[in-house]
Amino acid sequence: MFSIIILAAGLGKRMQMPDTPKVLASLKGKPLIYYVLKTAISLSPEKIVLIVGYRKELVIEYVSKEFPNSNIVFVEQEKQLGTGDAAKVASKELKNYNADVLILAGDVPMIKAKTLREFIEEHKKNSSDVSVLSAVTENPTGYGRVVRDNNKQFQAIIEEKDADEKIKAINEVNTGIYFLNAKLLFELLDQISDDNQQKEYYLTDIVHIGKKQNLKLTATRASNFDEFQGVNTQEQLLELEAKMIDE
Repeated sequence: MFSIIILAAGLGKRMQMPDTPKVLASLKGKPLIYYVLKTAISLSPEKIVLIVGYRKELVIEYVSKEFPNSNIVFVEQEKQLGTGDAAKVASKELKNYNADVLILAGDVPMIKAKTLREFIEEHKKNSSDVSVLSAVTENPTGYGRVVRDNNKQFQAIIEEKDADEKIKAINEVNTGIYFLNAKLLFELLDQISDDNQQKEYYLTDIVHIGKKQNLKLTATRASNFDEFQGVNTQEQLLELEAKMIDE
């Protein structure tokens, strides 16, 4: 069994919706978080920990009404200190949880359950300590790059704002989806810092720390980048509207 952490605390400054949490932006008549939760629930996790923050009461109200009999619990990220901090607050619900966790983003609505199941199976097959789901795109701008060595072994994730031109040329990107043991997750998160351009706690730093500790790291490359397109602007929302296939 496993549980799921969904990061859904963001303000979404570029969405031009100052009074609305990013995950409540509407896509084909439903908030972004609806699609992510629908997929998450279909995986039958033990628990779903939804990290809320900006206008949390709106997210809690919507989710509670839309998914009334689900195993969703809410944990607040009080300050917007980055994805690493957001994941860390999930320890309030999962501190003593002795199983794996799948980490998802609340603004990536097109992710498919089949893709996530295959990702989890790869993690188990490879006996990995930390698995990251990656994808290849012609336009990697804005995404963290997946760095591999000459033997194609996964080495690191470098955020674009911290990347040089050589790293920026890489077109394999981090989707923001992770799978690992809960206890290990919080041990790694306790060691991350905000020593970067954004002064934020990056969830991606668990890879760097895991590498130093000789953990087995795997970056599993998914076949369809479209599933992982997040929403940061109204333009991207319109792009997803055009791509989304009615189920």
